[in-house]
Amino acid sequence: MSADLYFSRISEILAAIRQTQKAKIEEAADRFAGSIGAGGRVYLFGSGHSVIPVLDVFPRYGSFVGFVPIYDPRLMWFNVVGPGGARELLWLERQEGYAPVVLQSYHLEARDCMLVFSHGGLNAAPIDMAMEAKKHGLTVVSVSSHENQRQARPTHSSGKTLPAVSDIAIDNCVPPEDALVSVDGRQEKFAAGSTVAGVSIAMALVAETGTKLVKAGAKPATFVSPNAGLPPGHNQQVFREYEKFIRG
Repeated sequence: MSADLYFSRISEILAAIRQTQKAKIEEAADRFAGSIGAGGRVYLFGSGHSVIPVLDVFPRYGSFVGFVPIYDPRLMWFNVVGPGGARELLWLERQEGYAPVVLQSYHLEARDCMLVFSHGGLNAAPIDMAMEAKKHGLTVVSVSSHENQRQARPTHSSGKTLPAVSDIAIDNCVPPEDALVSVDGRQEKFAAGSTVAGVSIAMALVAETGTKLVKAGAKPATFVSPNAGLPPGHNQQVFREYEKFIRG
């Protein structure tokens, strides 16, 4: 059954991440915890489908104040074709110079970090975002397919890929074509793997960062499920803490 094949391939990818990327995930979490503990921010960015891990980090049950998602509706799709469609997004994320304009709305400090998701690691938007963050002294962490960068030609005018402009480059261990299931020898495969891999890495970073903060004596304001049994109004207080946090 093809579903079984997909589950098998995803399990292999997650096992590879755990076996080969554990040290990088822990190093990134060290930087994130240090940043949040010092009053800084961990910015999150992705375009296209790579915005999904960003959406899932914060606000989300089990995550906490300190993460700042960067959402730009022009780099996300809300339609298949037409206004807000995928074609427009795919064109814009390949144009250099747009991401630095997006960052003009954020007060970046050297104590902050930037986490960038991009399966291919070649498009202009994530590379520009990483390069602009580094100009401001931020620690840049990326999540992308390193196999894709090894076999593909860089398309950015700098001649660099996303891992090359990152301080810590985490490999999502997903093959370049992303889709994982082949049928009857067809070249076109089905069922992408980078979203599951990206969200899993993101949650691992949340878990590791939160653990490090608590062990350092911090009490991160954490969103919780209503099923957790905490007092009513807990999550509203988290929203208020976030509002104070982003105001500086």
